[in-house]
Amino acid sequence: MFDSARILLTGLCLAFLQSPSMPFDWAAAAVTLALFILGAAALVLFLMRRALRRRQSPETSDPSLPKPSLDNPSAFMAASMQAVIQKLREQEKELAALHRRDRELAQQTERLSEAVTRNMPAGLLLISSAGLITSANPAAEAALDVRALAYRRYAEVLGKESPLSKLLATCLSEGRTFRREEIEYATPKGELRQLGVTISPILGKSARVTGALCLLSDLTELAALQRQVQVKESLAALGELSAGIAHEFKNALATISGYAQMIRRESEGETAENAQLIVDQTRALTHVVTEFLKFARPLDLSTEEVPLRSVVDRVITEIQEANPHVAISSGGAFESIAGDEGLLRQALLNLTRNAVEAVAGQPFGGRVTVYGAIEHMPSGDLQRIAIMDNGPGLAADEFSRIFVPFYTTKANGTGLGLAIVQKIIVQHGGSVEVRNQSQGGAEFIVSLPLSRQDTVAGGAVDSRAPGL
Repeated sequence: MFDSARILLTGLCLAFLQSPSMPFDWAAAAVTLALFILGAAALVLFLMRRALRRRQSPETSDPSLPKPSLDNPSAFMAASMQAVIQKLREQEKELAALHRRDRELAQQTERLSEAVTRNMPAGLLLISSAGLITSANPAAEAALDVRALAYRRYAEVLGKESPLSKLLATCLSEGRTFRREEIEYATPKGELRQLGVTISPILGKSARVTGALCLLSDLTELAALQRQVQVKESLAALGELSAGIAHEFKNALATISGYAQMIRRESEGETAENAQLIVDQTRALTHVVTEFLKFARPLDLSTEEVPLRSVVDRVITEIQEANPHVAISSGGAFESIAGDEGLLRQALLNLTRNAVEAVAGQPFGGRVTVYGAIEHMPSGDLQRIAIMDNGPGLAADEFSRIFVPFYTTKANGTGLGLAIVQKIIVQHGGSVEVRNQSQGGAEFIVSLPLSRQDTVAGGAVDSRAPGL
């Protein structure tokens, strides 16, 4: 077959390449061309038959495909096309399976990433170069006390002048990284929180900043515990240093008062009057020293189950009888806690009496509210007790000194009442905070840890005062 085709091709070439001096025979050329075409067709048919024989061999044949006759070119062509189509379909199925596996793997990876982001304890914010929050997990919303952060501008949500906004702006503009920064953040409700912040730039092509990644941790509870430890250490050091001095000072005052009383009894006129002044002043100083000794002396807690609702009711009854012109009320949820009932009663009595004194002279009548609420925290449940009044509130410079011993704004105050309150509450593992209410007046908030048992009947556990 190959030889005949080669002879025909050679003859055709010789016909076209004959000498120019000889006349060209068109009839012979046509016959030669026809023979060449027939030879080429025979060659193609021969090659296709060889291919078909190989496909129909036991090693390569597909039993699902029909086996055409070798003597039927149409059947052979159809079988070849069918084999090609079958192969394409198989490859298409393989590609579809690969695509499906890739899509499932991508979906699994995305779901895993979302689950990790959603359940991670640290807050996560993704910020675009335009300042948009493109992603925020629940921990970030809880730390910032803002819901639906995504696709909002961080400067509008956090406040343009807030420390966190300034750090984010610096990261986006300069590509700086901030690690373990501690900042103060004011929530939309006005609550101050301590946040631990780590901010890293997201770099694109040519090291260009395309966004920022921000990790947040709420350190408010940790900071409060650190302050409690510092207060305990300071109180212990102050008590050890000053208790002995105060005791000796009290003895000296008693001696001075005794001699002054003798002079008053044995004298007349101006001398007796001056002696009486000495007695009065030593008595006042003795009262101050006695109060200071109460503050400086280490507290000996007599721990028992303390029903806080009953304690609050007795405190209100006692103060209300002495101040009928002030409306004193209570509400909310109170639980029993382990503590010293006498000391806790003294602390609540001092705070409530302080609130009553703050509303003295109010033109529309003074109001004092003692409200309890239970707050569920990761470290354990807390009993919150808020003592709120409608007085003038506190000046800005008073907040940092309000619990300092001997600091007072009252004409006849010793400046030890609130210091003693703080010492009692801290000894019970709690804390005392003060702030001004948005509607006016001051609010002292006592926080005491609960043992999660012995719930007092009455009042919903999750009840909250407007200021809590």
